[in-house]
Amino acid sequence: MNLPKRKLTRLKGYDYSQNGAYFITICTHNRKCLFSNIVGAIHVSPENKLTQCGELVEQIIEILPDRFNVSIPKYVIMPNHIHLIIEIYNDEKRAIRESPLQYHRSVIDKMMGFLKMNVSKKIHNTDKEKIWQRSYHDHIIRGEKDYQMIWEYIDTNVIRWENDCFYNSETEQ
Repeated sequence: MNLPKRKLTRLKGYDYSQNGAYFITICTHNRKCLFSNIVGAIHVSPENKLTQCGELVEQIIEILPDRFNVSIPKYVIMPNHIHLIIEIYNDEKRAIRESPLQYHRSVIDKMMGFLKMNVSKKIHNTDKEKIWQRSYHDHIIRGEKDYQMIWEYIDTNVIRWENDCFYNSETEQ
């Protein structure tokens, strides 16, 4: 049987554990709005109100830096996706509790797996639905100008929600 080949989602040959800054986007399954509600009138800046699921996501994001020896200087939890800037600036390799089968995975892969797994565990106490879209989108930040553009993008994501490529008009929880 000939199965379709999956598109590679990472830059071939690039070590995502090496020092640098990365822009990561993770989406919910079918872009279902689970994590926040964008509220606000037309003449008022919209406000991003986290749902209970969004608060769980934030709790896990906040433990990632210590667990993986990285910095997350900027992130936003949107109704159906998350944007993060992750900085890896290690002078030494930190041992992360891992099975030998996962040794080949990068720090970014391990972090995203940890985030998705732990959020799913907490949410599945009440709901057995699939939470996450497969994989995640990454962008290697290449320089200060790129970094500033991404920072601004994250800062203004709530304001631009209705024009966002991930926008889903379903009624948020």
